[in-house]
Amino acid sequence: MAGYLRETDFVMVEEGFSTRDLLEELTLGASQATTGEVTAFFVADLGAVVRKHFCFLKCLPRVQPFYAVKCNSSLGVLKVLAELGLGFSCANKAEMELVQCLGIPASKIIYANPCKQIAQIKYAAKHGVQLLSFDNDMELAKVVKNHPSAKLLLCIANDDSHSLSCLSLKFGALLKSCRPLLQTAKESHVEVVGVSFHVGSGCPDPRAYAQFIADARLVFEMGAELGHRMHILDLGGSFPGVEGAKVRFEEIASVINSALDLYFPEGCGVDILAKLGRYYVTSAFTLAVSIIAKKEVLLDQPGREVAHHPCGAHHVPAPYSRPLILLLTLPLTSPVPAEETDSAPKTITYHLDEGIYGIFNSVLFDNTCPTPVLQKKPPTEQPWYSSSLWGPAADGCDCVAEGLWLPQLHVGDWLVFENMGAYTVGMGSLFRGTQTCRITYAMSRVAWKALREQLLPAEQDEDAEGVCKPLSCGWEITDTLCVGPVFTPASIM
Repeated sequence: MAGYLRETDFVMVEEGFSTRDLLEELTLGASQATTGEVTAFFVADLGAVVRKHFCFLKCLPRVQPFYAVKCNSSLGVLKVLAELGLGFSCANKAEMELVQCLGIPASKIIYANPCKQIAQIKYAAKHGVQLLSFDNDMELAKVVKNHPSAKLLLCIANDDSHSLSCLSLKFGALLKSCRPLLQTAKESHVEVVGVSFHVGSGCPDPRAYAQFIADARLVFEMGAELGHRMHILDLGGSFPGVEGAKVRFEEIASVINSALDLYFPEGCGVDILAKLGRYYVTSAFTLAVSIIAKKEVLLDQPGREVAHHPCGAHHVPAPYSRPLILLLTLPLTSPVPAEETDSAPKTITYHLDEGIYGIFNSVLFDNTCPTPVLQKKPPTEQPWYSSSLWGPAADGCDCVAEGLWLPQLHVGDWLVFENMGAYTVGMGSLFRGTQTCRITYAMSRVAWKALREQLLPAEQDEDAEGVCKPLSCGWEITDTLCVGPVFTPASIM
């Protein structure tokens, strides 16, 4: 092992001990604390990060993963990924400083922001970071003047209009602009060594990777004609981080492998990279948030509308219209709506110690609906109420979720949110100015052994009890992960 991660950096747990078990212990301890101040906290399963890495190596054996630091810059994540041998994609000086303070060599860092401050370009030059991205003449001129020895990746754009976040609106050069940029770089004696792209966050169609790879091949040919020695292809990100995503990681990998075989076959001398963030960390982090205040509001008050029962249609008052959220702990039978038992129907607003200006910023930026899980399962006969969750900011926009049906909860109760690893940690809080949420890292002995040996864990019997439990087993990486091709890249030629 390289020594980035030590046993003292995380809680070692035994087999069969789950994330939920650890959460229960920590929430109980927090509730019994004598300080009176209870804050939200994360439990991070570093073993899940390791497991994702092994899956990546299995499905995309030709691709070298780089981690997008902006996605989650917590030290536990950076250390475990450094131990796994990943490179790091940094968007600014702070991120470069952070990974270099851990001992990451400059040769494993990409300064991947196409639009950079001059001072930060100079920082990269001073600290040996050679690989930078660019996508326009002005950016190229800044690099020529302040980091003339840099090795550049030309970031290209294409149609990503169907993605949740359309990065081509902000980053990337159109194909028709690539030859002039390559020509200018050659005349300025700056070397362009490859091409990068990003299909856009939440891309619904894996064929977008094949189209970008085909476009990258054209740019490689342009560069070769102009005398550039191009040998790096950066596939960007947008790999899903949770099970059950609309497009499975295995489908994306199959498309990429087929396209690479056609346009950049093995042995062609091109190194293939990918910048992954959500893929590694989303499912590894679980958030526990306590209720700090509550208020009951009669539904016949002016401006209030009744949200219908989850078994039927529903309406959420504007401007917070979002899909209905159902608790994962819903009983098999439908909960009894309180309107059937109370003479005066009401809605309950619960206030949390985190909101959309902090950990729940995905409500704003990803248009997501955080799904709460009750720490304790209520009796099935208990009435459920129309409810909403709000953050601590003193404004009407800090709404985490609305349109919920929840049993009667109390100040001090805990709500749990799963899949909270992406763009929640290290982002800083616009409300408080700093990120203060505590993180408890954990890893099972099986995961730790696999990390130390850098080997895929031995496959187990499919009928073995306890397979795929968080923080325990779930290490089986079988040949069934690699599915057959779902797209033929030749159709886009």
